[in-house]
Amino acid sequence: MTDSSVQMRVLYIDDDRINGLLFEEACRLDDALEVQLAFDGEEAVAIAKECPPDVLVVDLHLPDTDGFALLGVLRDLPECGTLPAFLCTAEEPADVLGRAIEAGYLACWPKPIDVRATLETLRALRTRTA
Repeated sequence: MTDSSVQMRVLYIDDDRINGLLFEEACRLDDALEVQLAFDGEEAVAIAKECPPDVLVVDLHLPDTDGFALLGVLRDLPECGTLPAFLCTAEEPADVLGRAIEAGYLACWPKPIDVRATLETLRALRTRTA
């Protein structure tokens, strides 16, 4: 059951379970955030269909796809067609930012994430959509 204080559901997609757990733990600093974890593209699509998120955070390199292709698949779902999305990568973000923006991402976040900046961005999104 979802806590009534949750105002934003974030789907974090990364094949590295430690990164997923770290992201989830960071988001616990904000009671209004709920994180759903997916570890590959197939699982992400299933979760998005079953329990639509409010925001997508997608790793660039996944075992069954990449972040660019996956965003296209997720965008084809009625539940995710216009959701804000962020690409997350261990690569130099500046090297993939142009392609990320072209694919429909709002920004490219480096790994490890900057917890403060990430939470500020998610809070700002929540405020805009509230």
